[in-house]
Amino acid sequence: MENEKDVASEVATAEPTATTEVPQKTANAPATTEENPLAYRKRKRRLGDRREGRKLRTIQPVLRLMPYIMPKRSDALNTFYDRLEISRVDDLCRRKVREGKIHFSALHVLLAAYLRTISQRPGINRFVSGQKIFARNEIVFVMTVKKELSLNAPETLIKVKFNPSDTLDEVYEKFNATAQAAIASMDHPTEFDKLSKVLSLIPGQLLRFTMWVLRCLDYIGRLPKGLLELSPFHGSMIITSMGSLGIKPIYHHIYDFGNLPVFISYGTKSVCYEYDRKGVLNRKKYMDVKVVTDERICDGHYYASAFKLYKKLVEHPEVLETRPDKVVEDID
Repeated sequence: MENEKDVASEVATAEPTATTEVPQKTANAPATTEENPLAYRKRKRRLGDRREGRKLRTIQPVLRLMPYIMPKRSDALNTFYDRLEISRVDDLCRRKVREGKIHFSALHVLLAAYLRTISQRPGINRFVSGQKIFARNEIVFVMTVKKELSLNAPETLIKVKFNPSDTLDEVYEKFNATAQAAIASMDHPTEFDKLSKVLSLIPGQLLRFTMWVLRCLDYIGRLPKGLLELSPFHGSMIITSMGSLGIKPIYHHIYDFGNLPVFISYGTKSVCYEYDRKGVLNRKKYMDVKVVTDERICDGHYYASAFKLYKKLVEHPEVLETRPDKVVEDID
């Protein structure tokens, strides 16, 4: 097993391995930010760009064709399962709780690890809209939260924005602030809840027409900014905890409406005993994870590279307590 220095070194020097076989002008080779290596470069909006992302103009021709071959996100779903070794995650969570970070859990590590993966493999933060591929301007995670774990407890969806260089502690603070605010206001509807109620009051046939109009506006990148900010269907990734419900993870579809490219579901923890290379019996903890992706945003090699890095980061969460040496930007 790699030590922490190995993982930190890989993150510090990480570049998408799936893009090194073709010339930089047409490949998915990353661009770095010279002014600030830990922030995305500010870019002038060009014709064809959207509010939430910039159009990728040097994308490989085969990727450019994919949204036309598979026009719906439901046409392009790939699913995979993995098992994460979380012994260090549990140790870190206990330490964080002792330090005063109430309710610090594996969820925060999973979020921070995915955020760090995006910072080194920006291709997984792309999205498809209007049958074009875009690089998202921000990193936004979506999750459903309930006030309490009861059958009839109210629930709502939250969106949390992160910086690509955020540390584990910053992810914890930002996510908890948003989640706690949503839970505290469960007795009073959020803006998304208000919007949902208004739409639900529209008669069926008129509602179908309304949704058709919204889909058309989304297709051409003219969805109102306020609606875009509220929509839980527009973001970098959506995650759900089946473990909190006491069951194994599920393969959850991603939505045709909006542009979410990845859905992660994680389940209950399990314990097993394994022999290491020296013949010593060790107690290990594992967590099952199931992921559904939009295959149109990048190729399989890139996805594999990203999720191998993600797995290493989860298994060595100490790396996430410090900032990355640099943030990798997506292609032009």
